[in-house]
This record gives sequence, structure tokens and C-alpha cells, in this order.
Amino acid sequence: MRIGHGYDVHVLTEGRALVLGGAEIPYHLGLLGHSDADAALHALMDAMLGAAGLGDIGRHFPDSDDRFKGISSLELLHRTALLVEERGYRLGNADITIIAQAPKLAPYIPQMREKTAGVLGCDVSKINYKATTEEKLGFTGAGQGISAHAVVLLEEL
Repeated sequence: MRIGHGYDVHVLTEGRALVLGGAEIPYHLGLLGHSDADAALHALMDAMLGAAGLGDIGRHFPDSDDRFKGISSLELLHRTALLVEERGYRLGNADITIIAQAPKLAPYIPQMREKTAGVLGCDVSKINYKATTEEKLGFTGAGQGISAHAVVLLEEL
């Protein structure tokens, strides 16, 4: 077994869709980034890559590469899963925490779990999402951005 942790953060901005855990969340702001800026999936991918000893998403999907401009993070997650599998591992389970003052994310968590599990080809019970606020503290509490942490367990194939 191998354990990995990932973290990601993106600033909120106008004119972008808000995508978290692969689900599009209705909101007047979205996350700014080279891809769809899905902070939750980026944290998950970093955790998976870290557990497998494969670096981070910047190494594999750099924001300086136009091939990844506007790409869905679900596609990047699929590619990450293939890299992890090539290394001889599969996901045991994942626990992702999204930190956002707004919008309320609880109604979208089942969709996030299903989309993530679908891409990873695992049972939805292996994917857990949680959402919390920062009680109006810091940049996330001020509604300036959204961050996410992920912890994963990888198992040998």
C-alpha cells in the first residue's frame, strides 16, 4: 500500500464555469486556470501521482503546454490513472475535502463521487468528497478562491 496527499487552489473569477469533482456547479463565478481548473480533481491527481512516486500534475500536464488548455480534468484524471496503473498500482480509496465559502456543495457531492468513480473504474464507495467553509477566514473564506485536499491509498495490482 502507498499513501499520497494532494493540494490545489484556484482563484474565483467571472466568465468561467465552476467545475469541481467533474461536476459543473451553477454559480456566478468559476475557477481560473489553464485547464477547467477543477481544484478537487487536481488535488486528487497530485495525491495519486505522489503515492505512486510519479511527481505531480505540473510535471505530466504542464500549464505551458497548449495541449492541456481548456481540457477537462476528468480526462486528466483518466490519464493519471493510466500512469499509476503502469507503475503497478490501483486506487484503494480517495478522500477529498473542498474548501469553499460559497456556493453550498453538498447537493453536488453524489454527482462528484459518481463522475470520479466512473473515470477511475472503481466502485463509488471508494470515493469520498466533503465540503467545508473557512468561517469567512482567509482567501477562501473571503470568497476569493477555492482549495482542495486529497488523500489516497494505492494498492498493488
